[in-house]
Amino acid sequence: MALKMPLLGEEFPDFTANSTDGQIQFHEWLGNSWGILFSHPSDYTPVCTTELARVLALLPEFQKRNVKVIALSVDSLESHFGWIKDIKAYAGYSEEGFPYPIITDKDRILSFRFGMLDRDELDSEGIPLTARAVFVVDPNKKFRLSILYPATTGRNFDEILRVIDSLQLTDKADVATPADWAQGDRCMVLPSLPADEVAEKFPDARVVKLPSGLQYLRETPCPKH
Repeated sequence: MALKMPLLGEEFPDFTANSTDGQIQFHEWLGNSWGILFSHPSDYTPVCTTELARVLALLPEFQKRNVKVIALSVDSLESHFGWIKDIKAYAGYSEEGFPYPIITDKDRILSFRFGMLDRDELDSEGIPLTARAVFVVDPNKKFRLSILYPATTGRNFDEILRVIDSLQLTDKADVATPADWAQGDRCMVLPSLPADEVAEKFPDARVVKLPSGLQYLRETPCPKH
């Protein structure tokens, strides 16, 4: 029977796994950082190589946001170590070693536990491979975001950074981020915030006039955090 995945806002389960950085105890590895666990279908495949190379290029942006990244696939550690050379070459990365861990999940224990398997993508033995999952966990080990892409669609890591910016902002201010929001854009004041508090916290907020006459759509400049 499949294990139940946590709901957003619940604690993300701790787990132990072998990785290119040795054995990982997830909660201990995460420490006081945000974390992104992302899975890929298979080593030595074109889309996956571009994705892990993109993460290499974006590491300064993740570090700026106090975010650790960790990858996973069902291939062996030996395969991972060989593939890392291709990832670094594609990314133009010349530093020693590899700056984030890649988990091996050959028995598909984690892939099954976290609902990562893609029934349309099978290995040579007809066993499902991992989809492109993205799980974001905050420093309190709470599960904050889940995105699941099929094997044929590479992830947009700029979008993942945008979501991290939104999560970190809205954790600290009484706002929500609207469609297509980017860092610095106007935000929406939470509907639950009373009008007298809006005037105090967001003096430049404005109510958007709507046909309903309801004053629920209140815009404000992006708070600094």
